Amino acid sequence: MMRCLIIDDEPLALDLLEDNLKHVHNIQVAGRCRNAGEAILAMQKEPIDLLFCDIYMPGINGLQLVKSLTQRPMVIFVTAYEKFAVEGFELDVIDYLVKPVPLDRFLKACHKALDLFELRRSYVPQPVVKNYFFLHADYNLIKISFDQVEYIEGLKDYIKIHFTNLQKPILSRISLKAVELQLPADQFFRVHKSFLVNLQHVSQLRRARIKMINTEVPLSDSYRDVINRMIGKE
Repeated sequence: MMRCLIIDDEPLALDLLEDNLKHVHNIQVAGRCRNAGEAILAMQKEPIDLLFCDIYMPGINGLQLVKSLTQRPMVIFVTAYEKFAVEGFELDVIDYLVKPVPLDRFLKACHKALDLFELRRSYVPQPVVKNYFFLHADYNLIKISFDQVEYIEGLKDYIKIHFTNLQKPILSRISLKAVELQLPADQFFRVHKSFLVNLQHVSQLRRARIKMINTEVPLSDSYRDVINRMIGKE
């Protein structure tokens, strides 16, 4: 059920809006407001999905009201003046109705709002999965794909990134700990104080060595718990 406010300084106009809304399923009148101040108070008390708003009102007019809202519901202007239509649509309102409004035209605007309401409710944003990171090397900022990294070697204040395709390793002035924080924890594992490995490219685990695609790296006893996580054995 979509909740709406009807906002107009004329009681007869409010009555007509409320009467017209009786013909619309799934839109509930949550309140009647005579001015912008009443509307703002109503929106502070409970969530409102849609405003039916006049433009000419005492004090703050309808356009100023809509512009002032940081959390803006959908808006349908209902006014006696055509001249504000362009300014109204620049506020991304659902519709702009000029009084007297035929019932079929009013219902069309309501159904447009309902369609958008349902669309927004059904939309589930997909998380953006980043598959790369950036690293300073050779006076450049280089984009590196996670999947291309075979393992990373720590060399005091530097790291050396080794790639699966045997391209020349990249040397960067950054600690192994700092670069580890940029990597997905379910893909890259510290197996030694000086080595991070990409689990995708691990082929064998031995007592003190991990076999990768192109080489082997040392496995420290102090990181045995990491190995359990790598193989899914907590």
